[in-house]
Amino acid sequence: MASTFMRLLLLLVVTISALISSPAFAISSNKRRKSTNIINQINHNGPYIGLITVYPPEENAFFANGAFKSHPTHPFVDLAGRRFRVGKVHNKKVIYVRCGVGMVNAAAVTQQILDMFDITGIVHFGIAGNANSSMSIGDVTIPKQFVDTGLWDWLKPNGTDPSDFAHLDIGNYNDPKGEGNNLLGRIGYSTEYFYSESGEPNTPQRVVWLNTTHQWLKLAGNLEGIKLDQCVNSSLCLSQQPKVVIGLRGSTANAFVDNAAYRDFLYNTFQVTSLDMESSAVLMTSLSNSSPVIVIRGLSDLAGAQEGKNPIHVFGPLAATNTAKVVIEFLKILPIEHNWPLTIE
Repeated sequence: MASTFMRLLLLLVVTISALISSPAFAISSNKRRKSTNIINQINHNGPYIGLITVYPPEENAFFANGAFKSHPTHPFVDLAGRRFRVGKVHNKKVIYVRCGVGMVNAAAVTQQILDMFDITGIVHFGIAGNANSSMSIGDVTIPKQFVDTGLWDWLKPNGTDPSDFAHLDIGNYNDPKGEGNNLLGRIGYSTEYFYSESGEPNTPQRVVWLNTTHQWLKLAGNLEGIKLDQCVNSSLCLSQQPKVVIGLRGSTANAFVDNAAYRDFLYNTFQVTSLDMESSAVLMTSLSNSSPVIVIRGLSDLAGAQEGKNPIHVFGPLAATNTAKVVIEFLKILPIEHNWPLTIE
């Protein structure tokens, strides 16, 4: 038996040695060491404001503005398949990254940038659907708080759960209305489990709303008069001048909303304006790490309330351009502060 054990142990040692000495392992190990050295040098020149957007059209609009100036020595570092770009905007040191669509990507990148770099706060930006009839395509909203509308309990017809914040009765949307039964029943919207550095380990708070940093939101009030773009090109313009609005509400879920009935349900139940797929994940991860955070979203479509096809492909670039313009102006007026209070609800 001892002989068998020794043979197994020898086999394990040989296997590990082969893995370590393999070209793939060596390349990965060397790449990691190189990245670590670069990150240490980058952090030595910090701190930085973290900038997180979502997908290429938003990134293109941000860099097209021309305000971002790359670091001359370390313009970027690649980590886990993403490129973190180092530079300045209006003499503010920033690290920019594109997270990718969805809440998992957004949370993962936010935690990564906070763990790896010397970050004093997060500015998250992108485009979003609009659920508020008083707002228009092209407008930019800087919400005061977000709700994750992707948390639900799927209940039996007429079922209830006293812990649910709100309910969506599927049968209310039968067409023809009121005819027949709908076995999908109802959805009960639940609440977040919020973990934070300021709380006890493994003891989350149950919250519905997550607030952006109050001081940053107050500072953003100075941006309401910014002139935004009204035209996609010389032959395609919006019917009214877009505006910046501060202090509304936003919602996030892993679902692209292009349905008028669901859009109206979200607005009537949660009084939210912007509908996106990343913001609350960035917000909650930032707040969990006691990091200041603000969200800036340009409205690109009506989330299904329009006639015909969703106009995001037509007006998305315009919304992204207006969002980038507001982000750049916010960084211009942002003072470098390190101690901002954590705010949730």
